Amino acid sequence: MTIYVDISAAVHHRAGLGRYAESLIRALVAADPGRYALFYNRERGVEPLAGLEHLPARTVSLGYKPWRMAVWLGQLARIGFDRLLPGADLFHATEHLLIPLHHTPCVLTVHDLAFRLYPHCHKPLNYAFLNLAMPLFIRRADSIIVVSHSTKQDLVGLYGVDPNRITVIYEAADSRFHPQPMETIERIRRKHSLMEPFVLCVSTIEPRKNLTRLIEAWQLIVRKSRYPGIRLVIAGKRGWLYQPFFRRLEELGLDREVILLGHVPDGDLPALYSGATLFVFPSLYEGFGLPVLEAMACGTPVVCSNTSSLPEIVGEAALTFDPVDVEEMAARIEEALHNEALREEMKKKSLQQAAKFSWERTAKETLQIYREVAG
Repeated sequence: MTIYVDISAAVHHRAGLGRYAESLIRALVAADPGRYALFYNRERGVEPLAGLEHLPARTVSLGYKPWRMAVWLGQLARIGFDRLLPGADLFHATEHLLIPLHHTPCVLTVHDLAFRLYPHCHKPLNYAFLNLAMPLFIRRADSIIVVSHSTKQDLVGLYGVDPNRITVIYEAADSRFHPQPMETIERIRRKHSLMEPFVLCVSTIEPRKNLTRLIEAWQLIVRKSRYPGIRLVIAGKRGWLYQPFFRRLEELGLDREVILLGHVPDGDLPALYSGATLFVFPSLYEGFGLPVLEAMACGTPVVCSNTSSLPEIVGEAALTFDPVDVEEMAARIEEALHNEALREEMKKKSLQQAAKFSWERTAKETLQIYREVAG
């Protein structure tokens, strides 16, 4: 059986979707190396995934937006793209883009439905595309994988999907995310000029991540002057609709208390997590919330939102808050900062909780779906 896996999000380094696609294909190939082939949109500057160059690969060469439009129009017109996948027995769309196929069964991973629940947090064109295309993709998929029970509930509630068509298969943190030795932590701290204690948030700067309320909560903490020298560090690139965040940061006058690292290489993240006093994640909505799990796998105490999938992922290991309540957010962060014994207990629970997730398990459960769909 030849299974094509779409790794476009991985080769284009698209944040969480890219991590999912790359980690999944690596785990699948490690378990059964002779079964898989790759498919991706080869835009300018794209390189194959290191270590997987030996796998059969089929590509298209269109820009991101033209390719999305071609797929959507193909679905509307029922034009099969099967010739793009010679010899395919199954195709797995790992992001929200399912190419139309007439003779090949398809599996679709739905990560979240943020565009439906928080439309104001999306660019208008992206919202319009997903709003029109997602119902088609959902109907045409032979089986749907979701990354949390929260997303499954959203699919059933918003689109009336038969729950029996949906399988929950959790993501996991990559194996490189584990507590780092002190010399590695110090080297990465020096690299990023982080020589004082810091609270870390790893997030793209865009409205759904709720970073404006986070810096408002941080201002409440700073005003009390109980934690002199501690900084809030936000690691992540600018996404979209980020201008209000920067305006609010300037209004609050927090240029010394809030450090924006921008994009951080993946190789630096385990040491950043390990070196942080706390990890805070104020997102309004997550289909899974991988940064939270990465932080826990590094033994970092986590304070996060109590919405969507996050309580499901953190279990009893984290302190949680209502993400629209700035005062409650500040109170939970302070509670952890003020209590070293609590942080030590949270570290232990974080490691225990993170150990429940693995890509080996994800790959095994995904392969079972492939077998069922391919008959």
